[in-house]
Amino acid sequence: MNTRSLLENAYHAALEAASPAQLLAPHLNGEKPDFILAFGKAALPMARAALAAFPGVETLVIAPSGTENLDLPESATLMLSSHPVPDASSAEAAEAALSRLGALKEGQQALVLVSGGGSALMAAPDGVTLEQKQALTRELLRAGADIGEINAVRKHLSRSKGGRLAASTKAKVTALLISDVVGDDPSVIASGPTVPDTTTFAQALAVLNRYDISAPEVRAHFQAGADGKVPETPDSLPHVTNTIIGSNRHLLEAAQAYIEGQGVRAVILSDSFEGEASELAKAHAAMARSVQQYGNPVEGPVVLLSGGEATVTLRGNGVGGRNLEFALALLLALGEDGFYALSAGSDGVDGSSPAAGAFLTPDSFARARAAGLNGREYLERNDSGSFFAALNDCLMTGPSGHNLNDLRLIAVGLAEG
Repeated sequence: MNTRSLLENAYHAALEAASPAQLLAPHLNGEKPDFILAFGKAALPMARAALAAFPGVETLVIAPSGTENLDLPESATLMLSSHPVPDASSAEAAEAALSRLGALKEGQQALVLVSGGGSALMAAPDGVTLEQKQALTRELLRAGADIGEINAVRKHLSRSKGGRLAASTKAKVTALLISDVVGDDPSVIASGPTVPDTTTFAQALAVLNRYDISAPEVRAHFQAGADGKVPETPDSLPHVTNTIIGSNRHLLEAAQAYIEGQGVRAVILSDSFEGEASELAKAHAAMARSVQQYGNPVEGPVVLLSGGEATVTLRGNGVGGRNLEFALALLLALGEDGFYALSAGSDGVDGSSPAAGAFLTPDSFARARAAGLNGREYLERNDSGSFFAALNDCLMTGPSGHNLNDLRLIAVGLAEG
């Protein structure tokens, strides 16, 4: 098996080993629920697994637009909505979720299956219009705000986030969460619709100040909350149990197991990398060179694995996402000192690109130069997707039904082929 195939196969093997069905199985042996709600990028496979264990239960599935309704039974309703910026379909989905949960009575049971992406897919604006919330989400993404900052803002503009979804019902709620956030804080996953909230209106206002975002209507709502004129999000939900069943660590360990099963050493650097994608790429390039030249911090040959979630500050209007941007910045940092590498999102779609991510090969830099592609210009306009498409080095999978954050693999000292 050549090295590029090894990395691609490790990605697919990791998704299979850490699939929603595998992660859910140990948690589906309890009392049959009266209602199942699944939302997020992994909503459909999570719902399928739950319905296999609890057939016939009324179920609402809220998934990204483009998701196909494959093999859902008649007891399940699939609603498709928008990500990463909410739209009218997101608002409709949120109203349906709030209505169905709110109709449950005390003594009944709700099983809520949560995965990343649920924040945009289920939007119930509070204090502002949907259009104002859309504009603010775009501004935060463009400014490079991290997921914790974005969620602090979202929670205080919603009737479903920050624990308010769970607060809408008197039923006992069992929430099972697949984490797509660094640190696996349940209150951050999908903006914590079933989790007590510790953020405040004042903190949400501080995020706007940090990124110099005007948004006067939003500021007015946040200030009213900070002044005690609007109730805070709930800080206690005694009828709710939240359990994280899967995280980026599961994905990394599954990839590591596959690679080592092929007789190649694999080392997990961390599942908690954060920061600007281009800066993370420089740090990874330095580490790969150190392994190659000095055997530090590990001896080669080896595949270095890392996870977490990078951010991208938008300067241009190109096609791409954080994994593609990481890959392009890694290529530029390595230059002629090429390695085999893969950076890809577990959800199968990286930002505005249809690709999951991109490969590097030892000759990527030379091939780009021969094709007249100026990588630095592509990076400056955030057009990494177009760059790798021109090299035919994109990983194309389509939406995977997973959301366990990102997977980065760099092969150091392995034979080319």
